[in-house]
Amino acid sequence: MSEDWQNAGFGIYVHWPFCQSKCPYCDFNSHVAQYVDQKRWALAYVRELERYAALTPGRVVQSIFFGGGTPSLMEPETVDAVISTIRRLWPQGNDVEITLEANPGSVEAERFNGYSLAGVNRVSMGFQALDDRDLAKLGRLHTVKEAMRAFDIARAHFDGVSFDLIYARQDQTLKGWETELTQALGLAVDHLSLYQLTVEDGTAFGDRYKRGKLRGLPDPDLAADMYELTQSLCEAHGFECYEVSNHAREGARSRHNSLYWRYGDYVGVGPGAHGRVTLNGSKFATEAFRTPGEWIKYAENGSADSVCDQLSGPEQAQEYLLMGLRLREGVDLSRFEALNGYPLKGSKIKELRDLGLIEKAGDQLLVTSQGRMLLNAVLDALLAE
Repeated sequence: MSEDWQNAGFGIYVHWPFCQSKCPYCDFNSHVAQYVDQKRWALAYVRELERYAALTPGRVVQSIFFGGGTPSLMEPETVDAVISTIRRLWPQGNDVEITLEANPGSVEAERFNGYSLAGVNRVSMGFQALDDRDLAKLGRLHTVKEAMRAFDIARAHFDGVSFDLIYARQDQTLKGWETELTQALGLAVDHLSLYQLTVEDGTAFGDRYKRGKLRGLPDPDLAADMYELTQSLCEAHGFECYEVSNHAREGARSRHNSLYWRYGDYVGVGPGAHGRVTLNGSKFATEAFRTPGEWIKYAENGSADSVCDQLSGPEQAQEYLLMGLRLREGVDLSRFEALNGYPLKGSKIKELRDLGLIEKAGDQLLVTSQGRMLLNAVLDALLAE
């Protein structure tokens, strides 16, 4: 009997927690360290992967993703040790996607050849802006010139290249964003992740905002105009908006992130890494210890997971809906009902359809372009008791 995760597949996420500096907008689990014993870290990753392989024998790995932090600070030998271990422990498809997040500074770019030899076939580059002044405001250490050089090196070494840009930045105009995005779309890139700047609690930007020191942020109407411009420009250049913030040419979608959004299973190793793993018919939410010192201590002496909670059917259904409605393809209503035990309320679906926020295509429920701008409200309405 098939299990629900098989609707989307199985992947592995590896979290590298270290950065050269902490960006003021970043709320990821990242830490600045002067020295990292990479051989020790490689062995710790191997131990955790071996532990998970014993729990999930025979799973076919469809994607591997190195996230962070700044994974491009990993030595190629460390990346090779992780990939070689995964190949030893699990079968993989012939077209397994192996992605590594990279900062486009010159030091990291020199490692690209080593990553390619280790098996990485896709990079996701953290450009964030194509303007040197704004890069400095965002706390980025690279320049536009360095980013372009790294991009050219990446195109020479990897089958797939993606990069991130942040919009609705301080003092950014609609015309300025149009010029910048048009420049990005004109490059030989396969995939773009385009995020609106959000000010998160616990970040340097969040602290400045509370003190009234973060000025120049666009008002909601301008931010909405930037979002709509993003959609129209990407579509005009042949980049499908297949997820709220992700745009790709045909055949270049991120398979690993799609696995998350389609609610597959994935092992998460590394400090603070999350996972969703089905064992003996039950799905578990896992989370590793967050701090690097704590994580490596536990990884070397048993298990580095601080959380391993069994999810109920309704909890799984809610997660599936939250993730799946981010995709243009939407969610399968029959799959939701199988997980939840009962269907979504028809009255709620009708109400949102009448407002033009969602639509149905057969058994698929999907959010309209208008609804994507109000996605949280759509989800709240569908899940309301």
